[in-house]
Amino acid sequence: MPHISRRGALTAMSALSLSITLPAYAAGSPSLSGSVNAADTRSPISPFIYGGFIEHIGDLINDSLWSEVLDDRKFYWPVVKPEPAPAAAANRRRGAPPRKWHPTGPDDSVTMDTKAPYVGVHSPVVRLTGATPLGIGQGDLALAKKAYSVRLVVAADAGVAVTATLIWGSDPAMRQSVPVATKTDWTTVPLTFNCGVATTTGRLEITGTGPGTFRVGAVSLMPADNVGGFRADMIALLREMDCKIMRMPGGNFLSAYDWHFTVGDLDKRPPIMDPVWNAVQPNDVGVDELLHMARLINVEPYWCVSTGFDSPRSGAELVEYVNGGANTEWGAKRAANGHPEPWRVKYWDIGNEMYGHWQMGHIAPEQYYVKHNLFVDAMRAVDPTIYIAAPGGFADEMTTGQGIFIEGQPQVAIGSERDWAYGMFKNCMGRFDALQTHAYPAENKRYDLSTGKLVDITQSLNEWSRGMAQRIQTMADCWEAYKKAFPVLNDGKIKVFFDEWAYHFGADYKGCLAVAIAFHEFYRHTDFIEAAGYTMATGWLNFTPTDSVISATGRVFQLYNQHFGVIPVAVTGTSPVPPPRYPIGGDQPSVNTGSATWPLDVSAALTADHKALIVSVVNATEETQSLKLAINGFAPGRAGRTWRLDAPGLDAQNVVGAAAQVTIKEGSFNPRAGTLTLPATSITLFEYKLA
Repeated sequence: MPHISRRGALTAMSALSLSITLPAYAAGSPSLSGSVNAADTRSPISPFIYGGFIEHIGDLINDSLWSEVLDDRKFYWPVVKPEPAPAAAANRRRGAPPRKWHPTGPDDSVTMDTKAPYVGVHSPVVRLTGATPLGIGQGDLALAKKAYSVRLVVAADAGVAVTATLIWGSDPAMRQSVPVATKTDWTTVPLTFNCGVATTTGRLEITGTGPGTFRVGAVSLMPADNVGGFRADMIALLREMDCKIMRMPGGNFLSAYDWHFTVGDLDKRPPIMDPVWNAVQPNDVGVDELLHMARLINVEPYWCVSTGFDSPRSGAELVEYVNGGANTEWGAKRAANGHPEPWRVKYWDIGNEMYGHWQMGHIAPEQYYVKHNLFVDAMRAVDPTIYIAAPGGFADEMTTGQGIFIEGQPQVAIGSERDWAYGMFKNCMGRFDALQTHAYPAENKRYDLSTGKLVDITQSLNEWSRGMAQRIQTMADCWEAYKKAFPVLNDGKIKVFFDEWAYHFGADYKGCLAVAIAFHEFYRHTDFIEAAGYTMATGWLNFTPTDSVISATGRVFQLYNQHFGVIPVAVTGTSPVPPPRYPIGGDQPSVNTGSATWPLDVSAALTADHKALIVSVVNATEETQSLKLAINGFAPGRAGRTWRLDAPGLDAQNVVGAAAQVTIKEGSFNPRAGTLTLPATSITLFEYKLA
């Protein structure tokens, strides 16, 4: 495909290395004028705008939120002699080849039992020769100086002595060995270890001595302070993020996902190869685990149902498993799995990007509309109260990379056969409460409507920072067209869930400028944009296998989530945004985004109690700007408060092991001065309190 794809966008990374200084606020000569009319209000900002999205995209959830230290703990791969492999990035698992188990002795001392495996297709059998310890081991483990819990499923012949050993250094004293009580049948044995030193080259070995054999069915190694299997540090930071809604567990991953494999005994859930991302999934972080995590971090779960390889019956079973009483067939199975009370999930996502040929189970639109309706009818027969979002595929999204490119027809017209959202309105109206849309704009590129290709463009920092906001507006243009074709949309009951969005992927201060301006654009469309899901929610954190901090991206989310108002009000000005440079359509909206205070972008909102007015100003230029701002319909007092995202430069980041570079700084200003001075490349919230 000659244009950006979702898969490509999710792996894109870039950064800009510029050095700047953010000066303190000072009075300046106003060169721009604007006004805020607090009496001219719009629909309230939904708290779901600050939502997130997580997906089993390869090892992401398993190696970030989940606390399991081991890879392949249920032996998807055979236990064989190790092959040379490229070294993993220092102290970072993501992107490195998966670790595998290897024999601690001769290669032929371990075989794989395919006739009576504990789980999956095979389990290792270790054949012993007497007093020499033989077994299996896994190395390159990242360990902290703390206690660890091991859960070992094992069986051994009578007379065999099995030992588990955790190793954190080359010195003989830097290891701990614990005997394992075994039986001839499978037994689950809990063990405890105390790692003496932090390391990234730890090792776990399971060995035996004596006559005969022993078998290993599954092994788990977790920090003892894990919270329901999740990392305590990650849970604490996500709770601090105060995310309002979280979309899970996919994503593209969803289309080949069978949720039945992800419930019940963790050690009996079969490991499978996910054909979407070509990665082994242990199925440990399943339905109950993710919904438990949602409770731990106080977030509304927004659960995704596969309409790829799955069936309407499976969708109905999932609703009953999650929301049904313990007296129902699937609710009883949930209760047997340790959760007698229903999870009471309200928000359901029926299918992900099913308009795309990259989705497993992709079918023609006219067939998918029927399939969607079958899913919804089956699911609502189980629970008629659920709120349903469906794959939208708006015309702009179908044009700019998410649709199927046709030579000579690069732009998808509203109402055409390729306009998936139009087809959903026409064929599925009444069977969804919201339509989804996704956008991953390419940096420093535009979509050429004549060729259907992305072409390089030169942008100022200010133009670059509006890349995501521009795509929000292209969707809004589509929405206006759909309202004309389907007048029922004018009553405001059907919403849009912008449940996948991201831009830049750099997790630096430069990216924060784009996020802030994207929020401003979301606030301008509160009449129909009800929710958003940032890709990925783990991007709010910077983490290693043992430590984590809130990233620069996380701080800009906190800035607005914690301090911005909830009732948007009108902002006007004397400096309108420039007209479009490129033909309208694709990724070019009918009007460029922003407030009439160019080059500043201003948004304002009242607090819920109307006792404060918050004005957000983003100066995405490399020059200090002054804004003469009139406040109408609101009488501010003499004392004002500010919150500014503080950073030493555009490339500033927050990373584990270093002092935070991007922070939220609180200050003060005079609300009656009338003029605001905005430092170069600044993001500032001004609080005007009612007199």
